[in-house]
Amino acid sequence: MRRAVTMTPALVVLALGLPVTDSLVISQVVLSFGIPFALVPLLLLTRRRDIMGAFVNKPLTTAVAAGIATLIIGLNAFLLYDSFLAERRSAPR
Repeated sequence: MRRAVTMTPALVVLALGLPVTDSLVISQVVLSFGIPFALVPLLLLTRRRDIMGAFVNKPLTTAVAAGIATLIIGLNAFLLYDSFLAERRSAPR
């Protein structure tokens, strides 16, 4: 049953005759929405000594990870803009 549920979106794309590559790109763009919801709590939790104990991140590690997370989130924001808004501007009228 689980396999049937996970295959349904792909079968719908094929049945409707949608462009497969474009559909794959859009699915990855939608999945990128979840990245900030994983990275930000990870950073916030791993810097807290009361939660992590001896495994707490050092301030330098937290700062570097925050910079990388900011870069990733910024790139995802650009991806969303480029995928959804930029196409409307460049589309012929």
